[in-house]
This record gives sequence, C-alpha cells and structure tokens, in this order.
Amino acid sequence: MRITHPTRPVRLLGIAVAGLSVTAASLSGVADAAPRAPVRPTIVLEHGAFADASSWDGVVQRLERAGYPVVAAANPLRGPADDAAYLRSVLDRIEGPVVLVGHSYGGTVISQAAAGLENKVKALVYIAAFLPDTGESSLGLTNRFPGSTLGNAVEPVNYTLPDGSQGADVYIKPDRFRQQFAADVPAARARLMAAGQRPVAAAALEEASTQAAWKTIPSWSLVTTQDLNIPVAAQRFMSERAHARTTEVNASHAVSVSRPDAVTRVVEDAARSVR
Repeated sequence: MRITHPTRPVRLLGIAVAGLSVTAASLSGVADAAPRAPVRPTIVLEHGAFADASSWDGVVQRLERAGYPVVAAANPLRGPADDAAYLRSVLDRIEGPVVLVGHSYGGTVISQAAAGLENKVKALVYIAAFLPDTGESSLGLTNRFPGSTLGNAVEPVNYTLPDGSQGADVYIKPDRFRQQFAADVPAARARLMAAGQRPVAAAALEEASTQAAWKTIPSWSLVTTQDLNIPVAAQRFMSERAHARTTEVNASHAVSVSRPDAVTRVVEDAARSVR
C-alpha cells in the first residue's frame, strides 16, 4: 500500500497562512502610521467687561452644532487675580483637554488662569482681547496706543466694600453703549446689552498681571479693526508679541455678538490642533 502525502495542499496552506501574516502586518503598519484623530476638547468661554455670558450665545450654538462641549463661564470682573482664581475653579471641574477663550478683559483673565495648566489647557484664543505680559495692566495697554474712546463713554459708580472702604464700578453710559461697544450689532440687541451690561471694578483694569500663559501655550487671536475699546494697534502688537495665529475682521468690540461665525472659525481652528 502506498501512502501519498498531501504535499501540495499543505504547501498551499502554508503560503496562505504566510500571506495572511504579511497582510496583518501590513495593516498593522498602516494603522500605526495613520494620523491620530483630533479629540473634542471642551471649549471654555470667558466674557469681558461690560458684557455677560450671553454675549457668547451665537458662538455656543455653532460650537455645539459642531459637536463640542461648551462652558460659558461667569466672570466676576473684580480683578485679574481674583477672576483667574474663580476661572481655575471652573477648569478644575472639567475632565479632558480644554480650549480657553477670552474676550476683551477676559483675555487678561485667561492669561493668568491658564498658567501652569499646560497639561489641561491646550490652546488659548483671544477675541478682541488683551494679551498682557507680566506686570502689564489692561488700562496700561489701552493707553499705550491711540484709538480708544472708552474713557469718554464710561462713568464710575461708587459702592461700599464690606470693610467700609469705597470701591468703584465702571459702566458704559447707556446712550453711548452701541456706538462705543457694539456699533455693528442691531440696535434692539444693543439696547438689551446696554441694560444688562456687567460692570468691571475700576481697580481691575489697573491691576497688573502676574502670569502670561501665552508664553507656554499655543495661542490664536482675532483682531477687530473697528474696535473703539482696545485699539487695533494694541491688539496687533500683543498678538504679534505672543506669536499668536492671528485673523483680522472688520467688526466692533462686540464681535462675538455681531460676527459669531468669524469667532467660531478661529475657535474651531484652535480646537482642531488638540490631539
């Protein structure tokens, strides 16, 4: 009796198995080489003086439609140190990476709040905002360049502090609000904004910053060329100094209300950098 060995089938099976191994290895290599998909960071929005969190409404709607979790934080507007401490408490409750966005004086606050949080705050976005260096104040940066008419549009309102000393809040006069702050916002909306404006402590605008997170965290900036609060020259100077990725838009200081589309594009650009 002759026993025949199935040499050919075995050989073919061996080739097939080897082919599968090569294919698996190739696919593994392709998977390893593929770029990592961006994560969805939480977008934290910090408003500035003479505004409140509702000034971000149009931006929030667009970001949420794009799939981003969003927090529009309340800014106490008492001073960079106190306001930054409050914002850090908000950041402490958020899991995962964050893109931190500040408008106007809110830029001063995020620059201080994000210092030392590079593992959490992955990008800073400045919207018609201050990017102060250590030792600089919002008012000092405004006065360094021509173009702001804010000084003629505001009025202080005195109040008594718990220790009996006097403080002063600063408001924009209602009849000057739209021209000064929101010239490209519809008149009816501007009237609502004027009525609901949040005052800033006068001392907050003079308080020097002690941290400048833009030195260690990638930054984006939206410069508003029709701004009567922060001179466009000041915005350009600060953005260039911070090596921020800068976009300019023909808008008033209230750009988050008048041009939420432009603001959202800059925020999304920063968010796409987070991996």
